[in-house]
Amino acid sequence: MLIRQSITRNSVLLAIFAVCTTLLISGTFLLTRDRIAVEKRKAEEKALLEIVPRNRHDNSMLDETIIVDPNSEGLGLREEKRIYIARRDGEVVAVIIPATAPDGYTGDIDLVVGVNTDGTIAGVRALSHRETPGLGDKVDLRKSDWVRGFEGRSLDNPTLAGWAVKKDKGVFDQFTGATITPRAVVAATLRALQFAQANRDTLFSEGDQKPAGGES
Repeated sequence: MLIRQSITRNSVLLAIFAVCTTLLISGTFLLTRDRIAVEKRKAEEKALLEIVPRNRHDNSMLDETIIVDPNSEGLGLREEKRIYIARRDGEVVAVIIPATAPDGYTGDIDLVVGVNTDGTIAGVRALSHRETPGLGDKVDLRKSDWVRGFEGRSLDNPTLAGWAVKKDKGVFDQFTGATITPRAVVAATLRALQFAQANRDTLFSEGDQKPAGGES
């Protein structure tokens, strides 16, 4: 009888503890949710402004977007993402397109590629990757300025054959001891440029944007 009472008491105490813990976690989440959302928005905006600085546009790129889904040809996306639109005086000056290089040395490399209205690249940034430290991680601007080599490039500069690393007779440098990673990023950047060209009417229109790269 005493054992049964002890088990019952402990079960009740455990249940109360579980309820209190759940309430505490829920309360903490509710209190910090808005702050987390604000900080995430700031981090996203910072990344976008590295590609299209504030002096080039007067709208909020975070608030003017086009949805692209995993079926969008050429981007290699694993999930639904957004293209960001930069405008000045109502006119589109650039778009920032998400792209995934699925053939990195250690897996996916998630990128954003800024494309100006004239078809040139405003900038490329690696948002996430698992490339080898000291080798493939040079795609990260914090490790190397290699990605700046894309700025000003276009589908005509270089020609299609030149969109490769120098080891493959292209114009882009590879990393010492690492060719797979830059090769993957070059290819993904080219595909993003081709996507921008194929969807130019949608991306650079002055009216309301529709979903790009898929069914509207």
